[in-house]
Amino acid sequence: MAFDPQQKGAELGSVFKKYSTSILLGAAVGLFTGGLWGIVFGGFVGFLVGRALKGAAAAVNPQEAFFKATFIVMGRIAKADGRVTEDEIQYARNVMVQMRLDESRKLQAMSFFSEGKDPEFDLSKVLKPLSIMLRSRPTVKLMFVEIQLQAAMADGEVSEAELKVIDAVCQLLDFGVDSVEEVISRVKAERDFYRHGHDGVDSGVMLEDAYAVLGVRSDASDAEVKKAYRRHMSQHHPDKLVSKGLPEEMIEIAKEKCQEIQAAYERIKNARDS
Repeated sequence: MAFDPQQKGAELGSVFKKYSTSILLGAAVGLFTGGLWGIVFGGFVGFLVGRALKGAAAAVNPQEAFFKATFIVMGRIAKADGRVTEDEIQYARNVMVQMRLDESRKLQAMSFFSEGKDPEFDLSKVLKPLSIMLRSRPTVKLMFVEIQLQAAMADGEVSEAELKVIDAVCQLLDFGVDSVEEVISRVKAERDFYRHGHDGVDSGVMLEDAYAVLGVRSDASDAEVKKAYRRHMSQHHPDKLVSKGLPEEMIEIAKEKCQEIQAAYERIKNARDS
């Protein structure tokens, strides 16, 4: 490929802008220790230090760790049955659309997805650090597990192989495997509630779905229904989740969750008021 001075100039300008503070500080130190060559050497050292610090910051950033783990685990779940279906690929694409990723971020997500499909890849490498970062953030862990369960259900139901991956993920995240069945039931109910609403299914079925979305029985008291509604809304509140480590790009996913919970609660309320 021919040398393009304009392109190289733009690339250098981008690098300088990204690490300008470190480069300038290094150059200033170099000025006082070695004149002109000190400026050059100091600027270069500043660049290296700045790049290393940015890399270290990314490594301990819960939002970046969540993003990476999301698509790696999604890839592992998609491959759990031996082959990746078109529905599973489409689900991953839909998540990227919801997140409004630009092209470079999409490529990054797709790379992580492919990484996760490799059976030799050790999930603990991404999930153990994430577990430490989210140690006191159970709602963010819950959101992670729900996203992966939706990925597992993309082709219908959760298979035994997929469930084994989910169980392993929950153990690595220290999520509490005992609660997985409850989460699975709720995610299935959310899927059914959404589908039945679009398909114009009988209102009685929709009401059953609504109770399942909130995780309460149909004979629960009004107070119990309201308590369950408030708990789920609090667990999925977008601003709270982002402040605790959910990538800002995933805020739309959290908003949709809240909308489903709100719609389920309104259906129950309307049925009880009529």
